[in-house]
Amino acid sequence: MAKKRRGLSYKKKVADINRIYDAHAKDGLSNREIWRRYIYPVYAISERTLYNILGASMEPQNIIPDDQLTLFDFTEQKN
Repeated sequence: MAKKRRGLSYKKKVADINRIYDAHAKDGLSNREIWRRYIYPVYAISERTLYNILGASMEPQNIIPDDQLTLFDFTEQKN
């Protein structure tokens, strides 16, 4: 099977979903309840996709380096 190249937006989504999942998993909620209450309303992904993303977070190519620039770094902030 060919390796998939993932963009920065996918890596950010994986990081955000894992952050949400980790925050609510400590409360004793089931995976389905976390998906239904907190993840689906924001990202509109299926439960199966959630499990794929939780598994993808362990892969080293999905780690976002802290020093990587994004397009948002170049926008001017107006006061």
